[in-house]
Parts: sequence; structure tokens; C-alpha cells
Amino acid sequence: MSTTPSNPDEATMRAIVLDAFGGPEQLRLADVPRPQPLPTEVLVRVRSAGVNPVDFKTRSGGGMAGVLGEPPLILGWDVSGVVEEVGFGVHTLEVGDEVYGMPWFPRQAGGYAEYVTAPARQFARKPASIDHDQAAAAPLAALTAWQALVDAVRVEPGQRVLIHAAAGGVGHFAVQIAKHLGAYVIGTARAEKHDWLRSLGADELIDYTEVRFEDAARDVDVVLDLVGDGHDATSTRSLRTLRPGGTLIAAPSGVAPELLESARAQGLRALPFLVEPDGAALARLAELVDKGEIRVEVEDVLPLAEAAEAHRRSEQGRTRGKLVLRVTD
Repeated sequence: MSTTPSNPDEATMRAIVLDAFGGPEQLRLADVPRPQPLPTEVLVRVRSAGVNPVDFKTRSGGGMAGVLGEPPLILGWDVSGVVEEVGFGVHTLEVGDEVYGMPWFPRQAGGYAEYVTAPARQFARKPASIDHDQAAAAPLAALTAWQALVDAVRVEPGQRVLIHAAAGGVGHFAVQIAKHLGAYVIGTARAEKHDWLRSLGADELIDYTEVRFEDAARDVDVVLDLVGDGHDATSTRSLRTLRPGGTLIAAPSGVAPELLESARAQGLRALPFLVEPDGAALARLAELVDKGEIRVEVEDVLPLAEAAEAHRRSEQGRTRGKLVLRVTD
């Protein structure tokens, strides 16, 4: 059984619908059927939704388009909101709980909408010290950094970690998580963002517009590449920074056979990576946020109806932290 909806007469909700793969103009505000939670699922009234690079990549026909299938689709995976209904078998959350999560990734979650449904254990209670806009900026980016550094390579105190695109959504979390793990943190970013990144814990910063990072970074244990070989062979060049036995994690574009073979020939590891829903890790991240060990950077908050503009800005690749859509009040 599920609890009674607060307004059972409402069968629809507002959402941003993608009618066809293409540019931001393909996104439109529409009324769509409101989902209902199945057993073990919760219905969350979305207050805010985060915008990630995978969103615009999928919108244009890349990213997770192959997983989601053909439009019409509702994009978005990062959400923060309030539990409105709970399905049979849910024991971890209750109606009224404030939660955040990255449900269903890489399948469709429909985060650019007033309501989402997903398994309760794909959510966690949001950090109490931040608002829904900040909480919606965290799940995909923070989980990517956490799962890469904690689960995939188990960063240890004293190791040297190089983070590409350190000022971005994933990057600014990765800097803080690597520091939390006791690493010596090196980041690549434009010079105007260096002071801010130092405030997050970066030990050393490289302005990639002025120097080749492989000429500035040496004896690195772990490279978290959030750029990929599609831009100036960043992954391939990163191998030159690693010490023998070091590891490259290629997050956005995977590991091509040529890159894998080159790494092996040099006594290095190259790992592909894709984030997955993880309510337990979100709960741990919420603790770190509430303790002040992790800060969430939101560059701007736009109304849901301006999703296309958020995509245009996100595609420019100059965002400090994250962009967020305000879905409901």
C-alpha cells in the first residue's frame, strides 16, 4: 500500500520534455502524467534539479541517448525534494523527509519535472545544513568523485592525485574528497579559479592555458580525468604524469583500446568509469557536508522553464561548480 497523495486529483505535472535529439531549442515545458510509486519506491516532489554535462550530451544524441531510446524523453538525474508518498515495503524513508538523489542512472529518471519516483534506497536524507538548490547540485557529481576515488582506486593518505577540470561540477567535489582522504591534490583549471580551489583544499594548481600539464605534474599516483581524450588527448597525455603502477580513471569518454594498451605497456592502469545510484554513499556525503568538510558550489539557479538556457551555459564549459533548475517552491 502507498500513502494517499496530498492532491489525488492531480494526474499531471509540469516537466521539460525533449521532443527530438538536437539543440537546446528541443526542450519545452509541458504537462505530462504524474508518476505513481511502485512497491519499494517513493514519490518525491522535486524542489530543485541539477544540470550536468551528461544532460546536454544526451539531448544532442550522445551521452545516454543509446540507453534511453528515442524521444520524447524527460532529462535530468539530480534531484532534491520532499517525499510525498511511499510505496509498500519502504522502511528507510517517510512522507515529509527531505531527500536528495541520482535515481535510475543511466536509465531515465525524469529529474526535470515536478515529481519523480524511484527505489527508496537510491535516495538519502539531504544534508541539513544546505538548501534544496545546493543539494540538487551534489548527487551525480559528488557520487562520481566518491566512487572513483574511494571505491575504484581506494586513494590512500599521502598519494598524489591529479584532477582535470578541477573547478567543474565533479572536479570541485573530487578536490575536497581527495583531500578528505589525505591525498596531495593537484588540479588543472584556469588561473582565475586557483584561489577558490585552494580554499577547497587543492595543494597545487596548473593553468592548462599557459603550460602543458604533463610538463608540470610528475610522480602522480592517480589521475581523475574529467575531460577525456576527445579534447587535446587529455587522457593519453595524462599517462606521462603517472608514476610506475599509477592509475588513470577516465570518466567522461571511457578507455579506448589504444589507450588501454599504451597504459599497460608503460606499467600503468587505465580504468573506464561510470557512476551508479548509491544511497549509502549519499548519506556519507551528507555527513561530510554537514560537518563542513565538503562544500557545494552553485554558480546559478534558473527556473525550470529556462532549462534550455541552462544547457546553453553548461555547454560553454566555464561553469564554476554547478547550474541548478528551481522546479517547485
